[in-house]
Amino acid sequence: VQLVESGGGLVQPGGSLRLSCAAAGFTFSSYAMSWYRQAPGKERELVATITRVGGSTNYADSVKGRFTISRDNAKNTVYLQMNSLKPEDTAAYYCHATVQWRAYWGQGTQVTVSS
Repeated sequence: VQLVESGGGLVQPGGSLRLSCAAAGFTFSSYAMSWYRQAPGKERELVATITRVGGSTNYADSVKGRFTISRDNAKNTVYLQMNSLKPEDTAAYYCHATVQWRAYWGQGTQVTVSS
């Protein structure tokens, strides 16, 4: 299983970024996918989850209405559209999948929200 995130960077408050996670090594369309984030000195937290075919999504209260998780099963990719970014969204963002009862993580992509 491989999960490779991209799309992070430095953005001003109020700006937008779209993260991508390219998956390989498993039947992507058979598994739910999630995004987590971890800020310095804090525990990793769940940001958003999407079901296998994208019919259901869930979000952390802190990002509801601002972030949107989506997936393209034809491209084996999950996305996180982040709008109205705040300084408190600064963190390393990780793609996650549980495949055959084992948790897999990407290497992470850094998002920094600062003026």
